[in-house]
Parts: sequence; C-alpha cells; structure tokens
Amino acid sequence: MNTTAISVERTEKQPTLREFLLYFLRLGTLGFGGPIALAGYMQKDLVDERKWVAIEDYMEGLAFSQLSPGPLAAQLAMYLGWVHAGTLGATLTGLAFVLPSFLMVLALASLYVHYGQLPWIQGVLYGIGAAVIAIIARSAYKLIRSTLKNDLLLWALFAALAITTAWKESEIIWLFLLCGLVSMFIKAPPKLDASRAAMQAFAGFGNLITGAHGPATAATIGTLSLFFLKAGAFVFGSGLAIVPFLYGGVVGQFHWLTEKQFVDAVAVAMITPGPVVITAGFVGYLVAGFVGATLAALAVFVPPYLIVILSAPYYRRFAENLQVKAFVQGVTAAAVGAIAGAAFILGRRSLIDWPTVSIAIVTFALLSFKKLKIPEPVLILAAGVAGLLLFKG
Repeated sequence: MNTTAISVERTEKQPTLREFLLYFLRLGTLGFGGPIALAGYMQKDLVDERKWVAIEDYMEGLAFSQLSPGPLAAQLAMYLGWVHAGTLGATLTGLAFVLPSFLMVLALASLYVHYGQLPWIQGVLYGIGAAVIAIIARSAYKLIRSTLKNDLLLWALFAALAITTAWKESEIIWLFLLCGLVSMFIKAPPKLDASRAAMQAFAGFGNLITGAHGPATAATIGTLSLFFLKAGAFVFGSGLAIVPFLYGGVVGQFHWLTEKQFVDAVAVAMITPGPVVITAGFVGYLVAGFVGATLAALAVFVPPYLIVILSAPYYRRFAENLQVKAFVQGVTAAAVGAIAGAAFILGRRSLIDWPTVSIAIVTFALLSFKKLKIPEPVLILAAGVAGLLLFKG
C-alpha cells in the first residue's frame, strides 16, 4: 500500500522535500509555545494556508502522536514527514525540527555550567524558576479541563497519579500502564479474539564528557542514555508530561542534578523554541558535557522516531479501535495527574519566599487572562528580570 502517494494526491500543492524541510527548520527555530501551540502552527501553515498536507493526514497524525509515547510535536512532525516522503522524510523532518532547539540548549547549558554561579545569573533563574512553576500548574489545569471533563473514572485515575507522584516524588511507569488497562476494561472490555489481536500488534575527549560536576564515567553516560531512552519510550502526554519522570530519575534516583538545577533545566527548555523535551539535552550536558547532551537528546527522540517508522503503515487499521481509545484515555489521565503532582513537588522547592510566590501568582494570572495572550517565553523573561531585581542572594 503506497500510503505516501495516496496522501500527496489529496493536497492541492506538492512541495519539494527541500521546501518541506526548510519549513520545519524554521518552525524548530522560531516556534515557541509548547507542543499544543506547535501542533497548531503546523495545521495553520501546512493545512490551511499552504495546502501542503491534507486535513485527513494531519488529523490522523495528531491522533497517532497522542496515542504514542514521546514528545507530541516532534512525533507529529515526523509523521507528516513520513506521509510526505516515507522513512527519509520522517528522518530528515525530525532532524530539521529538533536540531535548532538542541543547538540553543547546548549553548545555554555551556554558559550555565561556566557562569551559573554569578549573582546576576542566580537572580534571573530565581525569578524564572517561580514562573516555570506557574506555567506547569497552568498547563496541568488546561489539560485537566480538556481531557478529564465529567468522566469520573478519569478523575479517579488522575487523582491517584497526582497523589502518588507527589508522595513518592517520582513517576511510576507501571501505574501509567495500569491506568490504561483499568480504563480499557471498564470503558471497552475487549473480547478474547480482540485481545489476542492486540497482543500481536504491540584529554580532548575529556572535555566532551565534562558536566557541571566534572568528567562523567562511562557507567554514568550509559545509565544516562538508558534513562532517556526509557523516557522517550514510556512517557505519554504533552511535552510537560516528561517533567515528573525526569525529576524522579535525575534528582531523586541518580542525584545527577540538584532540585534547583532541574528547575533551571525545565526553564531553559521553555524559553527556547521547539519541543519542550529538549530539556534532555540540557540535563545531559550538566551530567556529562557535550557527549551527555547528544546521547540524551538522541535517546529521548529515538523511540518516537521508531514508532513512526514501524507503526505508521499499520496505524489506520487500529486508530478507531475502542479498546485502544479507552487505554489511551486512561494513560492520558495518568499523565495529567503526574504533571499536577510534579507541579506540587517543584513548587514546594521553588516558591521559597514572598517574591517567588508573587511572581508565580502573577504569571499564572496573566496566563489565565485570555485577552492578553502573552507568549510564555515573554513571561519567563519578564520573571527573570523581576527575579534579578528582587533576589537578595
């Protein structure tokens, strides 16, 4: 089945692969606002205005990205690249979209390691950390409204993961899968035959590995790679869904970063364009320098890339399956609960005095005021200026 050819015929214009890649390179360089905003840009630019992508392909790609683990926006870009030019299109589109933000994060991580202890840098991050908490809380609120609605089962799953994440201070992967199964068996109990079908379907180098705490060992680099590989393979939901998972491993389990450094890493990902999951590059740099940043970023994006390449040809057969939809609803509710729990954990550490509490409250209020529509990066930078003025060292 030549899915790519069929999809291209449904569009009014057929861009060259070069034009397609240049668009995603530009989006990865200038696209702020997080995964939902980036997905919206793709629809407006590629479907509504340029007519490069058929609305059917876009909607199928969006649903596919929501069904799959990994970063939503990056996976949607890869899917559209696959529709346009097969495996080569998915590969090059993913690289074009992720590379700009990775290079920016690499530069910021290097500056952070070398100059992060300067008083004015600490003041800026003091304010930015408070704003990040507000943004995470606001994102959790929006996701709660859009995903849970009046479904009591999803609310119960959400509450269970929010409490568990806040209590254990880490994300427990098997609970995500359990929530998906609970939702599936309650909402759409699978028949025996369907269950069987589903089971079948499923010195110079020293500088390169030097992070915030000195040179990293080979064991640390290996563990780092495996950790981010697992993050890309098992974390469902929007880009912020990875935050509680990363916190549990990076801070709680392996102690690679302090809590403050972790909040700074999330802040850097939010003030740069492209996918929020690029946090992996910043964390990797702090742990093991350039090599750590590269391996962490590759590891977190490899699973969603492979899912697109291996699963997209068969996706349309299962997209409307009731059991699959119910499972994803349960996992999504769990992901939103984990984000809420992470907001509580990080807020308890970052909102340490009245100035930080005030910055968080003002940021949350501005985000909630629909008529203003202030971009998140602008709010974060403004919070950095406020932190610089209010920080007392």
